[in-house]
Amino acid sequence: MAEWKRIGLGGGCHWCTEGVFVSLPGVKRVDQGWIGSAPPYEAPSEAVIVHFDPGRISLEALIDVHLQTHSATRAHIFRGKYRSAVYYYSEEERRESERILSALGRALDEPLLTKVLPLRVFTFSLPEHRDYYRSDPERPFCRRYITPKLDRLRADRPDLFSALKQ
Repeated sequence: MAEWKRIGLGGGCHWCTEGVFVSLPGVKRVDQGWIGSAPPYEAPSEAVIVHFDPGRISLEALIDVHLQTHSATRAHIFRGKYRSAVYYYSEEERRESERILSALGRALDEPLLTKVLPLRVFTFSLPEHRDYYRSDPERPFCRRYITPKLDRLRADRPDLFSALKQ
């Protein structure tokens, strides 16, 4: 039996973030909502908690996907609502996330704005907003924002999609 792990990720609309991560093999569940951290980042920001099997998909792969599917290097006026962050549950996850971000950030043209923060508070989004992409991928929002992200990801990282999702 797999030992499931979890990590919080925020950076863009939680519909988009959820839609991307529920599509990855090795991801068991994605909880959509708002995450608050330690001051000065205690105000809730749209985010997800990804429950995953590290034997099928690594934390590094998840963070890489996260960086590829939101504006991780661009400051914009919606950073309060869409904080670019990896939210950890343990000091080990904090150290590993910082190491991964440092390594992945070296390959980018601009510095990462993504923060590594403790996950202090999680509030689920309303039930009618959860599983937004899978419940109707033909919605205009999904076709305009989520499907193109998944198409780019499948083209750039076919290795992530080679295993069948359980």
